[in-house]
Order: sequence, then C-alpha cells, then structure tokens
Amino acid sequence: MSFLLVQSLSGLATAATLFLVSSGLTIVFGVTRIVNFAHGSLYMLGAYLGWSLIERFGGSVGGFWTSVAAAALGAGALGAVMEVGLLRRLYRSPELFQLLGTFGVVLILQDAVAWIWGPEDLMGRRAPGLKGSVEILGQPFPLYDLMLIGLGPLVLALLWLLFTRTRWGVLVRAATQDRDMASALGVDPARLFTGVLFLGSALAGLGGALQVPREAVNLHMDMAIIVEAFVVVVVGGMGSLTGAFLAALLIGQLQAFGILVFPQITLVLVFLFMAVVLILRPHGLLGRAEDAPPSAAAAHAPPMVAGRGVGWAALGLLALLAALPLVAGDYAVILLTETAILALFAASLHLLIGLGGLVSFGHAAYFGLGAYGAALFVKHLGAPMPLALAAAPLVAGLGALAAGWFCVRRSGLYFAMLTLAFAQIAWSVAFQWSGFTGGDNGVLGVWPSGWASGKAVYYWLTLGLCAGALGLLRRAAFAPFGYALRAGRDSSLRAESVGIDVRRQQWVAFALAGSAAGLAGGLYAFAKGSVFPTLMAVPMSVDALVMVLMGGVQTVSGPLAGAGLFHLLETQVMRATDWWRLLLGLVIVALVLLFPKGIVGFLAGLRGRS
Repeated sequence: MSFLLVQSLSGLATAATLFLVSSGLTIVFGVTRIVNFAHGSLYMLGAYLGWSLIERFGGSVGGFWTSVAAAALGAGALGAVMEVGLLRRLYRSPELFQLLGTFGVVLILQDAVAWIWGPEDLMGRRAPGLKGSVEILGQPFPLYDLMLIGLGPLVLALLWLLFTRTRWGVLVRAATQDRDMASALGVDPARLFTGVLFLGSALAGLGGALQVPREAVNLHMDMAIIVEAFVVVVVGGMGSLTGAFLAALLIGQLQAFGILVFPQITLVLVFLFMAVVLILRPHGLLGRAEDAPPSAAAAHAPPMVAGRGVGWAALGLLALLAALPLVAGDYAVILLTETAILALFAASLHLLIGLGGLVSFGHAAYFGLGAYGAALFVKHLGAPMPLALAAAPLVAGLGALAAGWFCVRRSGLYFAMLTLAFAQIAWSVAFQWSGFTGGDNGVLGVWPSGWASGKAVYYWLTLGLCAGALGLLRRAAFAPFGYALRAGRDSSLRAESVGIDVRRQQWVAFALAGSAAGLAGGLYAFAKGSVFPTLMAVPMSVDALVMVLMGGVQTVSGPLAGAGLFHLLETQVMRATDWWRLLLGLVIVALVLLFPKGIVGFLAGLRGRS
C-alpha cells in the first residue's frame, strides 16, 4: 500500500506539470481559437531561462523563486511578441495556417536556443529548502514533488478567480463569445488577446522553469511536452480549465501505473486513452459542444479544373523527368527519386485537405505503415520487391480504413487530434514492438531486387508508379466522387439533403489517401534500404502539411510543386548550413503571412488578373 501511494503521488506530481503547461494552451485556444504548436517551445525556453537564472541567482530560497518567476515572465513576453507579429494576422485563417505558422516559430526557437545554450543537456541545481524527502508510510518521497502537487490546485484556483472575479477576465470572456459586439462596446480585443498570449506563455514558461530541479534541460523538451499537452487539452475539453485539470490527473495516474501494469505498451496508453475519450465523448470530458473550427479549405475556392493543355504539359514534364537520368549523375537521380515519392505523399494528404476539408495531423502513420509493410514482408516472409510493393498500399489502406471509420465521425480540430492519436499509437507500436518491427533500430537491409538495383532503373520504376497513382488521385478529384467530397466540405447539411452520404465519402477518401501514402512509403523503404519509427512521427506529418501549404491548397498541382520546392530547400539550401531549422521556420512564416494560397495558387492568381 505504501508503494502504491508513493506511485500515485508521483503521478500527481507529473499531472501538476502537465496542468501548468496545458492550462496555458487551453486558455489560448479557448480565447483566440489558435492551435499554438509553439507552446511547447515556450515551455522549453522557460526551462533554459530558468536554468541560467537559477545557476546564477538560485543559491537562496528567494533567489530560486525569483529566477523561476523571471523565466516565466520571459516566456510570456515572447508569447506576447508572437501574438503581435504573427498570430494577430491568423485569427480568421483556417487552422492549417495557424498550425504551420506556429510550427515555423518552433523551428526558429529550436535553432535560437541551440545557438545560445548549446546542444548538450544541462543539469540544474536542487531547489533550496526543498532538497530532501519525506517519509510516507515508510517510503521516501521528494519534497519538491510534494510542493508541485500542491501548486497545481493553487494555479487552478487563481486562474478561476482571474477569469470570473476580475474586470479583465470578464472582458476576455466577452471578447471570446462575441468579438464584434465587444469591439462595438469599446473593448479592444487585440490588446486582450495579447494579454491572453502573455498569460498562457507565462504558464508554459513556469512549467518549464519548475522542471529544472527535476530533470535535465534539453532541446527535445518542446516536442515531448506539446503532444502530451494537446492530449490533456483535448481529453479535458477545448477551452475548459477544470477539464484540463481532470485530464492531467487521469493521464498522470495512467503514466504512473501504466508502466507497472502494461510495461510493453506504455507509450500507447496515453494516446489510446485520448482516442477512446474522443470516440465516446466528442468534445472531451468537460468540453462544450460548439461549431467546428473552419476547415483547411473553407477560405478557398475549389480546385480549378485543368484544361486539355495542362494534360499535354503533364505528359511533356513526365517525359522530361524520365529522360533526366540519361544526363544527370547518381546524386541527382537519388534526389529526383525522393522528390517523386514526397510528391505522392503530399498529394495523398491534399486529397483530404483540399477536397474534403479534413486536416490530418497524423498522415505520416500511413506513409510509415506502407514502409513497414513492404519492409516486414521482405524481412519475415522473404517476399520479392514487387510483392512487397503491392503489400505497402494494401497494409496502409487497411490501417486507414480502420482509423478513418472513427476519425470521420468527428470534425474540425477534434478530427485532427483523433488522427494524431492513431498516428501516435502506430508510432508507439513500431517503437516498442522490437521483436517484430526492430524497435528504434528499425528494419535494415530492404533493398530493391537485382533487376531494379540500379539508381536510374529504380528511379524510372518510382516515377512510373508515382505518376500512375497521381493520375488516379487527379481523376478522383474531378470525378463525381471528388465533387461530392467537395460538397460535403463546403456544406455538409446541403450535401446530405440532396442524398450525398458525406461521412461515407470522407471515409473512402481517408482510405484512398492512406493507400496512396502507403505506396509512397513502400517506395521510400526500398529507396533508403531501411525503415525507422521516425517515418510515423509528428515531424513527418508536419512536413507533409508544409508541402501542401507551400504549393497551395486550392490546386491539385500545388502539392507536387510544394514537395519539389520543400525537398530542394531541405537538401540543397538548408542542410548546407547548421541553421537550416531557422531558415525553414522563416520560410514557413513568410509563406503563411505573404503567400497563403501557396506558390502555385499565387502564380495562378497573377495569371488570372493578367
């Protein structure tokens, strides 16, 4: 009983940290409706600022807590600057642009923090006055963790008083419910939202600074915490502080006891829990039913119908690409092979976003399922390359069919988070099932058959398969299926009234997109000769979103151009310098602010005006 009690208290300490971070995230979303992916970076920045200040001034009790408060204020100030410079221009934009804009900030802060503090992990000093432990039924428990347990409810009570008992809190709630009416009554929503971003960012910085005595400060803290914070916010209910507190408590206990009861699936439990909650309670434990956020394609015209000349131009481009290996070197052929694979990956995601208005945060799961499907067929069954390539879209399509049945029953951000949950479950299985998937060591030795081992031959094979799959996706976009999918995107009620089964159309599109991504993953596995769990991770899904946005959401050719430009920048420009994350982040922010229609959409707009 003493061991179980101490384990439960350890889960409560973890829950306190999760609540501090997720409370800021849920406040920002509840007020601004912005999906702030950079919230984890502000947590990391608070940890680094806290480490520097604690090392210099934290020798006394007063110095330690002053350093923690200063780190939180520093993170809050950066959040306010981000609101003024970036988020204020994205309040009425689709959530895809908000996500990618804040992801650009993530990349910028990663390189900035690495430049200031270096890449090494930093160990902080213990908190003065809280260095020891206390005996609880004969079991020692850290005194610092006991302080964190008491801090969580205190922060919840203070936030409740702030939003219900102060004039500022009343104005914030008024601007949240009806921004136009609040403006008509003389309230400046912009100033209020800046204050909200400051508060939310300061809470993230506070959570990071308080981790200095508990764990090493490192450059991976941002991505580790942001996924868990999203889980807490979605499970509790978007915009609900009490829901976030309850969800943090449940997830903290799940993590504390899951490692004892289910040691082989500890990484799966949290995301499985989120998926179950979203399936049973679409708006979270304490969330309110509300209108879905705008879809990614809601602010744009439907994809343009291409004329006959475009088809001939596509055939000419295909012939040119097929002839390039005759004059290009091996390295160029490798880059062209990867570009063709990424183009198919981006086009498969565009089928969901551009036509269906369904923003997926976990599309990399099906790219990874295709890669693992092909690799495991070779490793465990000794299958030849053609059979393994045929299995890749089949395995990914079946996975998408199963996950899509649940996902399409939700909309807006809840759909996106449910896709993230299934993607993280797939990643966790690939990472922990080492006996079958190889775990973090991956699957090695997945090479093409002898007849396709030449770089040029494999490029031609990849080009042919990708071109065929892209042709099928384009045909689906302009077939009655594609128009029905767009009808459900633009007005599901009207589409249902004329006899279109919107949910069924979206389910079929989800499976089709997953199959196309799986084919791309299978080709990628043979191109690289190995498969690792990172192919299913969140950054891979974000890369696909960047490609779609870079090319343009409202044109079927946009993702292809976006994939080519993204891969060119990543391999030839950004990877040539140590600051490639910073450069990529700046490019993403510039695209979101200056070219919201993407490169192809921008050029098409210029052509239309001329």
